[in-house]
Amino acid sequence: MADINIHREHKLGLAKARKVAWAWAEQVESRYGMECTVIEGRTSDTVEFRRSGVAGRLIVAPDHFELEARLGFLVGAFAGTIEREIEKELDTLLAQGNGAARKSAARTRGRRGRARP
Repeated sequence: MADINIHREHKLGLAKARKVAWAWAEQVESRYGMECTVIEGRTSDTVEFRRSGVAGRLIVAPDHFELEARLGFLVGAFAGTIEREIEKELDTLLAQGNGAARKSAARTRGRRGRARP
């Protein structure tokens, strides 16, 4: 068996991190036939995922993601490729989430700076 462990820091906060995690869960469900379950908590969420030969979870915190996956014997032969693909997908979604956060912050700053009539 092979294990995959991925840690990603972010500055999205829990609400935006949830959106990123749910988008990731939808991707792995449709692309790889994963069955995902989201367990919402007050301070973090857990996305559990599984399919034949793969089981794991994605911890969704306000400041980081922590993904742990256990690959079965046959799937484990592709651990490096699978890990790179997960990293790429997660990084892409995080970049999109960070871009939305920056745009929102810029709009907020712009409103505060305007003079009111």
